[in-house]
Amino acid sequence: MRKPRDIDAELKALQEKAKQLKVQRTLQLGELVEGTGADTLSIEALAGVLLAAVEQADGKPEAVARWTERGTAFFLAGAKKNVRKGSGNDQNGITDA
Repeated sequence: MRKPRDIDAELKALQEKAKQLKVQRTLQLGELVEGTGADTLSIEALAGVLLAAVEQADGKPEAVARWTERGTAFFLAGAKKNVRKGSGNDQNGITDA
């Protein structure tokens, strides 16, 4: 005979995982704000910039494409900086982590 599923336990586990993912996303957004230097802006200015971006993005995929390209370049430049900060043993692109 099959063991019945504990749906309540599964639901609780899924809710906990969703909570963890939300916390992780919030932390990553904070790191992004700091990494871009946007933490030097006031909260009101940062909110205004984000609201303006959302308004501009509405119906303008070319703007989003430009922002995506610029963001990709930012992260690639950051990845290159992290490689340079290694222990100096970067032969063949391998560094100590």
